Amino acid sequence: MASPVNPHRTYNRTGRQARTRRTRAAVVDTARMLFLERGYAATTIEAISQASDTPPATVYRLFSSKLGVLTALLDVAAVGDDEAVAMGDRPGVRALLSDPDPARQLRGFARLSRDVMDRLAPVQQILVSAAGSDPDAAALLAEHTRQRQEGQGRIAEALAHAGALRDELDQRAAADIIHVLMSPEVYRLLVGDRHWGRDRYEQWLADTLIHQLLRPTVLTQET
Repeated sequence: MASPVNPHRTYNRTGRQARTRRTRAAVVDTARMLFLERGYAATTIEAISQASDTPPATVYRLFSSKLGVLTALLDVAAVGDDEAVAMGDRPGVRALLSDPDPARQLRGFARLSRDVMDRLAPVQQILVSAAGSDPDAAALLAEHTRQRQEGQGRIAEALAHAGALRDELDQRAAADIIHVLMSPEVYRLLVGDRHWGRDRYEQWLADTLIHQLLRPTVLTQET
């Protein structure tokens, strides 16, 4: 006979999980502020601990190291929350990948890219700066770039399977174009350096993706 469920134990476990998530969020938010103000190298676990009112032992238990804190910050910036669900597995991305209208699909990804880059671009710059002097940060940057390229490659794959790509483009070339146009570097140049508004960036990205990738018959259908 199965043992009865103890509601108090379930409540306590749920409460501990909620407290842990709040603590993780506080540490990540504090680290983002300090990394931006001081730089990655000059920010210590002790400084993050003090500013977030979290014991150093707890920070180490939750993140293992300063690089672990940066990794968590990067993950949250990329997807917008701390849920353990990869970007490619999220319902909105799945819906875009299965959209039968290639132009609408690319406009949706332009909107998604805008939202992601609003959060990610400053954190990406922290990581790039850290990678210049920290081999572990450089490895994290390379892995993050690989993951981004892999995810963006799924857009090219969907367009190729739909027969929507320009005649002179194969799937790999299309993936390269998407990877460049949807990069943090392009976002930072246009929105950060050239002071484009978010709406202008999204419109430009959508139009450029559509005209660079889609065959003329698809463009005619859109217009």
